[in-house]
This record gives sequence, structure tokens and C-alpha cells, in this order.
Amino acid sequence: MTLLDFARGPALQWALIIMLAGIVWRLVGTLFLARSRVLSKPRSDAYLAAGVRTVLKRSWLHGELSKAGMFQQVTGYILHIGLFIVILLFVPHIEFFKGILGFGWPGLPNDIVTVSAALTIAVLVALFVRRLTNPVLKSISNADDYISWFVTTAPLVTGLMAFAHLGPRYETMLAIHLLSVALLMIWIPFGKLMHMLLFIPSRAQLGIKFERRGVKA
Repeated sequence: MTLLDFARGPALQWALIIMLAGIVWRLVGTLFLARSRVLSKPRSDAYLAAGVRTVLKRSWLHGELSKAGMFQQVTGYILHIGLFIVILLFVPHIEFFKGILGFGWPGLPNDIVTVSAALTIAVLVALFVRRLTNPVLKSISNADDYISWFVTTAPLVTGLMAFAHLGPRYETMLAIHLLSVALLMIWIPFGKLMHMLLFIPSRAQLGIKFERRGVKA
């Protein structure tokens, strides 16, 4: 078995199993967290509207926080939009998902995806440098932050290198790229990257709690 056979076979298969099992474990654990019983009478029961409103409002900074957090906000949007384009709108990736799901969708031209990947990497580097140089960010950062940065950046870098035929021969570079993707998949349930699945329900839950108290979050 070659390195590429291992990467596209057992490595990705086990990474998928671990990722799905980890996600289920995290979600089940979240659902069974101990919650104190609320005995007060709710001031409002418009929970659905409150949850949706909070999810949307917390997607952008407001008031006195907007100026100080603008860099983080803008780079955050560039990062997530770039990842969306690279992961879900690159034709070879779509073919990969089609092999698993049984259906595909239209993709974007390679040039657009390549520029998006390069821009996303640039943003990741900028955020990493800012984390190292900003005293507050540096003091609150832990191993999870740096590991999450690495496992997010590695597939982008190795993917660009494989696409541009840089580094080792193409088959080896493609295998390294697939192994970095497997590493990312394994890490998702166990680190802060799990926010990709939890940020909407957590924001909605916050809005529901405030709505119950009569506070417009």
C-alpha cells in the first residue's frame, strides 16, 4: 500500500469515523449538561423569534465594540467565506463529496478557488501574527488555539502546493494534503473548531434566555 492509498483509504475513513463519533459525543454531552430549573414566570415566550434575532445580531459587532473589533470581524468573514469556497466549491472536492453522498453541485473556476485559498492563508497568517503580538490575545491563547490554527492552515497550504505541483512529486504531495485533511477532521470535535456546529444553537439559546427575562439581546 502506497502513502497515497493509505491517505485516501484508511486514513480518511478512520478520520471520518472519529469525527462523526466525536461530534455525536459532544452534542450528546451538551444536551445532557446540568441545567438549573427556572421557576420564574417568563416575560415573553417568543422564543423562536428571539433565537433567530440573536443569531443574526451577534454576527456583527455593534456600538463601542465595532471599531476595536473591526479587524477581527472582517478577517473572520474573509476566512470563513474563503474556507466555504475552497471546501465546497472546488470541483475536485465536489467530486469527492459526490462519491460519498451520491450527488454533487456546480463548482467555481479553479482561478477563483485558488485566489480564495491564497487569501484565506494570508488571513490565517495575519491572525496568527496578531495572536503572537497582541498582549491580550497572547495571554488568553492556549494550545487549542494554536493546534486549531495549524490543522486549518495545513490543508490549505498542502492543497495549493499539490494543485501547483510544488514540493515532492504530485502523488506524495496529494497524500500529504489528504493526511492533513484527516488530521483536521479528527481534531474538529475535540477543539474550538467545534464552534462550526455549536455557534448557532448557543447564540439562539442565549437569545431565548434573554427573551424569557424580557431583555432584547
